[in-house]
Amino acid sequence: MIKSSANFFSGVMQRWLPDAFIIAVILTVIVFLCGLVVEQQSVVLMADHWGNGFWKLLSFSMQMVLILVLGSILAMSVPVKSGLISIAKLAKTPAQAVLLVTLVSMLASWINWGFGLVVGALVAREVASVVKKVHFPLLISSGYSGMLIWHAGLSGSIPLKIASPSSDALGQLLNGQTVALSETIFAWQNLVIIAAIVITVPILNMLMIPDEENRVGFEPKPIIPESIDKTTLTPAERMEHSPVINFMLVAVGVIFLWGSFSSGKGLSLNTINLCLLLLGLALHLNPHNYLTAMKQAIGTSGGIILQFPIYAGIMGMMVGSGLAASMSEWFVEISSADSFPVYTFLSAGIVNFFVPSGGGQWAVQAPIILPAAEQLGVPINHAAMAVAWGDAWTNMIQPFWALPLLAIAGLNLRQIMGYCTLILIWSGVLIASLIYFLY
Repeated sequence: MIKSSANFFSGVMQRWLPDAFIIAVILTVIVFLCGLVVEQQSVVLMADHWGNGFWKLLSFSMQMVLILVLGSILAMSVPVKSGLISIAKLAKTPAQAVLLVTLVSMLASWINWGFGLVVGALVAREVASVVKKVHFPLLISSGYSGMLIWHAGLSGSIPLKIASPSSDALGQLLNGQTVALSETIFAWQNLVIIAAIVITVPILNMLMIPDEENRVGFEPKPIIPESIDKTTLTPAERMEHSPVINFMLVAVGVIFLWGSFSSGKGLSLNTINLCLLLLGLALHLNPHNYLTAMKQAIGTSGGIILQFPIYAGIMGMMVGSGLAASMSEWFVEISSADSFPVYTFLSAGIVNFFVPSGGGQWAVQAPIILPAAEQLGVPINHAAMAVAWGDAWTNMIQPFWALPLLAIAGLNLRQIMGYCTLILIWSGVLIASLIYFLY
């Protein structure tokens, strides 16, 4: 039944699903029209909301691009790539290949979502070169399924945001309080949900493997390392190949991080980006290697750079017109103290279609979710993690974050989205049930 369902959804997506950019434009039109009809906004006013929101996430966009690019560069270093090749050799059959890619991508995504996306694609490529008769689109969707747990991991935007003191509007909603990571990322309820996903989703992915005659293979092109004759290098080129340059910057960064952590400061998006930068510099050894990897990594962020402002415009319309508030308030109105976390999870999943950014989504929903949680007596950490899980959940069929993975794999969105749909259905039922009983 699962295999038949996967084949059905794959056929539908192959025929009807357009490019991710087109989806972003369609969502823009849908929100624009909803603002006119539901919120009784004028055409000019909706256009103003779109234009005013278009550039509002530039700072956060840069953080997200850096997480992806720096994570990609780290994954392309020789030690990490060698480790990926060794890991790929553990798989001997197509089922083992799917299991391996799923588990590795989940671990990497929990550590860092950008790193997870890249590692998932790279491991899938290496596995495809080792294990014959694998279905490469399913292998890539298995790599993408690791994103289910990213927002419950170390790079989760919402838990990191509420763990850091802030004087902005969201910080004022918390009345200057902070929520420790031990109450969000490392809370036992969160770890139970992660464990349930890590156990069941790999099994689901293996059950979706199509019959052998329907499998699409892929043979990654080998990467030939650049041969350099150091005796012919100019003084400037010798500096570019000198490890001293990298490690001077690494030393400064390590001293800063030591002081930061010693003073009690926790993880933040900027701290994670700095750690990725320093690790990448150390493992690539010299500026030449690092900059070469950066040129390749930046190419994978092209879709994000183009589409993030479009989604910021959508967010501007959702917030400015009141659509996001109306949607969230409706879920709050039908909630009780027991059902509030589940309805928050579902509302976050829906909002994520229009605001595919954990931090951006928190900016939209926090002003409604936090006061409602306080009124109903729901702990802030439960409400926040319900939003985080909802955001991660519908990423399975929101194409925004799949773009870099697909760029590395050389596939299009239609080839993986059928499998991602089944993952969405199962994980939605599983996460909602656990949130209801645990929160």
